[in-house]
Amino acid sequence: MNPITTISFFRYNTLRHRWWAFRQMGLAGAPLEAVEGLRFSKMLGSGAGNGFSIRPDFGTYGLLAVWDSEAAARRFFGGHPLYQEFRKQCSAWWTIYMRAAKAHGEWDGRQPFPLAGAYDEQSLVAVITRATIYPRHLWRFWRFVPSVSRSMDDKAGRIFSIGIGELPLVQQATFSLWEDSRAMMAYAYHSKEHQEVIRRTRQLGWYKEELFARFHPYRAEGEWENGGTPLDGYLKE
Repeated sequence: MNPITTISFFRYNTLRHRWWAFRQMGLAGAPLEAVEGLRFSKMLGSGAGNGFSIRPDFGTYGLLAVWDSEAAARRFFGGHPLYQEFRKQCSAWWTIYMRAAKAHGEWDGRQPFPLAGAYDEQSLVAVITRATIYPRHLWRFWRFVPSVSRSMDDKAGRIFSIGIGELPLVQQATFSLWEDSRAMMAYAYHSKEHQEVIRRTRQLGWYKEELFARFHPYRAEGEWENGGTPLDGYLKE
């Protein structure tokens, strides 16, 4: 088997469609568990503004999935009733196909992303970070989020980024796409705002559980902006 990871984003415009999408955070888990070839999945909400906000964005949701193979993913995206309903209800969507190259930490007690190849520092890189925050540290954590989110805007080499999560305030994650590892590392280790969060995390132990993973995207499809995806022009056919 050649396991892959996908992440899909959906945008909903009307109140009716947004209510439908919100309900899927609780309802979609059971049908997803029955999908053949799907190893791990999470329905994800997002933050308002640029995605990194204490306020939820009720118009944007995500689906993270780990598959036994690309063929299993394509079967789901090509004809599964649940996914077809996502597509029917949304006004815009896109999906990124990725291979995990580095990962450490745990998500719900396990590392869900099987490594599927060598890490190439010069290739496109996607990053997922995820943490469960101790309730006693919530106010400290969220105090720093606005400055960190602003620091990501207009960063050289950033293609796309969004704050996502399973449970508002407590279970938080980020997804970002970068032209290469140099651009990603420049933000992660040279942004003073991000460095301060890292320092505080190590000093105070904000997280009950955390995970950091890097992926190489190799395919994207959908209609998210201007009739295409944020990765148009970056991927080699």
